[in-house]
Amino acid sequence: MPAERFVQALNDQVANELAASHQYVAIGAHYEAQTLPQLARFFYAQAVEERGHAMMMIKYLLDTDSPVRLREVAGPSTDFPDHIAPIRQALEQERNVSAQISELFSVAREEGDYLSEQFVQWFLKEQVEEEATMTELLDVAERVRDFPMTLEEYIAREQPGGDHADPMAPPAAGAPG
Repeated sequence: MPAERFVQALNDQVANELAASHQYVAIGAHYEAQTLPQLARFFYAQAVEERGHAMMMIKYLLDTDSPVRLREVAGPSTDFPDHIAPIRQALEQERNVSAQISELFSVAREEGDYLSEQFVQWFLKEQVEEEATMTELLDVAERVRDFPMTLEEYIAREQPGGDHADPMAPPAAGAPG
């Protein structure tokens, strides 16, 4: 069984991942209401990905006979002054998640919980990709600030953060297989 301190921290991180998913649904709905379907689709997909991360963490807790303690998730931000603000918020959110995952790694290391440390390594790598995707998207959004349809075309063409099944990803709770 993982160190108790790690189990607590991982349960907290499950809530963080679900909160991130909730925020991405709100951003997707905002873009859909603005008739920006590519941005909406991108953020809805991000929401599913964040939920998947939470499910991977739940599966690890279950596989290690650790308690799963779901926490309350705060409501997301839903009001944005323009079409760039949600992307800026998403980048900030990813930076926060990176710090949270790094702290989770530190807890595992401090506790000498090497199996949990190894589990968290995949999420560290994933966060590098997540931050890079949001940084790129924000750069493009700011460059074409007055032309949101150009941003839509970019997303349709480039598929930032596109579907990439990582064979090294931890299994998710409820996933077949």
